[in-house]
Amino acid sequence: MVLQRDDMDEVPRAVVALGRLYPPAFELGEHRHRRAQFLYAASGVMVVSTPHGAWVAPPERGVWIPGETPHAVKMVGSVQTRSVLIEAGACAARSRTCEVVAVSPLLRQLLLEAFDVPTEYDLAGRDGLVMSLLLTEIDKAPPAGFAVPFPSHAALAELCQAFLNRPQANATIDGFADRLAMNRRRFTRLFRQETGLSFGEWRQRACLAVALPRLAAGEAVTTIALDLGYEGAGNFSTMFKRQVGVAPSLYLPHSGPSVRTGRAAPQARARRKLAEADA
Repeated sequence: MVLQRDDMDEVPRAVVALGRLYPPAFELGEHRHRRAQFLYAASGVMVVSTPHGAWVAPPERGVWIPGETPHAVKMVGSVQTRSVLIEAGACAARSRTCEVVAVSPLLRQLLLEAFDVPTEYDLAGRDGLVMSLLLTEIDKAPPAGFAVPFPSHAALAELCQAFLNRPQANATIDGFADRLAMNRRRFTRLFRQETGLSFGEWRQRACLAVALPRLAAGEAVTTIALDLGYEGAGNFSTMFKRQVGVAPSLYLPHSGPSVRTGRAAPQARARRKLAEADA
């Protein structure tokens, strides 16, 4: 049973499963939920943005969004969501800020299964056990990067937003520092204090945040690499594999898993094997 957003808070259960098919390039404007949300794309790629940053959810990743967090979602390609809304305290170990987390094969299957569970499921029956295990798996899922945190410092945030709109891999600390009329040392200290990352780490994440949706939309690796300021596809692929664990070509749309069965296509299985080999 799929409920309207206004009905979700009335469900007397700790977790409510939702699912929807969105057309390519669909955008959900800024909104918020009283409950926390675990947002997962069973197919396609999503970009979640808040006033504090951007979070990219490629295949095998989900986004944890705490309750009352204003957020917007952009779909890349056709996106089939399988997500859940969760009462406060039901996943106590999760962060109080947005984060991208790894979705294990078990968690993926539980998210798919939850969509078919009755809204007011039997707490003492099999459905109750499924939903209880789902909450446990969400609570323990490890963070997986793909976050581009924004600073609260107004002038620095403006620079970061402009960079995210048009990332350039060759952007330098000195260039940013000059824009803010700061010396290099003061800028690097401020940047890490505001974002929790070094400038180089943040720059790579911003490039990935732009590259992943474009890969999912089917754009050529070389085109993306050159647009981002890399000297060629080889440099970009090296960075991508170091950060993500696999080659960028494996994020092209033909490698996605089956939403109905939950089984990965051969390319997706290869992607997992590569990730395991690189771990």
